[in-house]
Amino acid sequence: MNRSALRILIGLILGIVGGSLVAGGRFEAPSLAVAVPVGRLWLDALTMTVVPLVFSLLVTGILGAAQDARQNRVALRALLWFAALLAGGCLIAAGSTTLLLRLWPVGDAAAHLRPPTGAAPAIAATADWLSGIIPTNPIKAAAETAMVPLVVFALFFGFAAARIEGEPRRALQLVFRATADTMLVIVQWVLLVAPIGVFALAFGLGARAGAGAAGVLAQYIVIVASACLLIALLAYVVVALAGRMSPARFARAALPAQVVALSTQSSLATLPAMIEAAPALSVARTAAGIILPLAVSIFRAASAAANIAVALYLAAVYGIAPGIGMVMLGALVAAVVSLAAVGLPAQVSFFATIGPVCLALGVPVELLPLLLAVETIPDLFRTVGNVTADLAVTRLAGRGAGDDGGD
Repeated sequence: MNRSALRILIGLILGIVGGSLVAGGRFEAPSLAVAVPVGRLWLDALTMTVVPLVFSLLVTGILGAAQDARQNRVALRALLWFAALLAGGCLIAAGSTTLLLRLWPVGDAAAHLRPPTGAAPAIAATADWLSGIIPTNPIKAAAETAMVPLVVFALFFGFAAARIEGEPRRALQLVFRATADTMLVIVQWVLLVAPIGVFALAFGLGARAGAGAAGVLAQYIVIVASACLLIALLAYVVVALAGRMSPARFARAALPAQVVALSTQSSLATLPAMIEAAPALSVARTAAGIILPLAVSIFRAASAAANIAVALYLAAVYGIAPGIGMVMLGALVAAVVSLAAVGLPAQVSFFATIGPVCLALGVPVELLPLLLAVETIPDLFRTVGNVTADLAVTRLAGRGAGDDGGD
């Protein structure tokens, strides 16, 4: 655990303990009168970067991926597998998380986790959200933080920008890259005081839920880790069915990289071990050298699945029951927005990629910073799931490519 994550975790623990101690006492009201506005201001400062950051990162990510696809057929095959597995994995994770939450509902303490901000948001009828997928006014969608139409517009914008002439395309890419970099500087500023913001939010949580908050956070860890492990399991199934490799052989090839992933919690740090696994996957190192750097950059299958699991868990905490159509839409948003995590630090990507999914489902984001404080444990499973999926795509897209890629 790095120092920043440790400080945030300490802020969470101190906040919950402090809130629990003043709960019901004469100091509760004056303490909350200070803590609640401080926590709200910090959260608003973090939230204000979501729309420009996600839009800019999606556009630049699409432009970069389109350029890679034009330059290399192996990269194009990999990108197609990325798209299919991201969408399929998120949909399956959404279904499994929904089922798991029905079998293991959030406890009574969850009701006390909800900030006293009124009733849970109403879920729009199917016809309403379906008709709102295409934004009639993208600027209005951005102003209202309507993430689904905004993501759709970003996709159209990115793919259209990839088709224009070279110099204007590069200029446009530079503008959005600069916008994203500027937003990241603001996020880094906000995260410098994250322990204070998390303490303030956790203080209110401790006052409302007391020790019951620990049980809810433990359930959250299990829910998210389950989604990540499911993606790792699906990687074995896909390799067996589409890659024509036995699960046992794939497991032997993937194990060294999975061990490195578990110890480093970094897909990028695992890249050399994944490239070393290429011969065991019957994939040429030259093909793996194209696929794996691309996968580490934009393909985060387990993270995307975990993000929809987080959003659905928060929906359950808030007593929101999205219909199957909304769940599917949220899963697809999670798949697309995972592209926005390209090159981002873990703490930044956590909010930048989960926040839009929550907003797409109509779920408040007040509790996200508190979940960030315990994200170190689920992040182990995210990294292992991502690396396993990366190796699966290496087999699927690289088989038969290069000088030694045959079976």
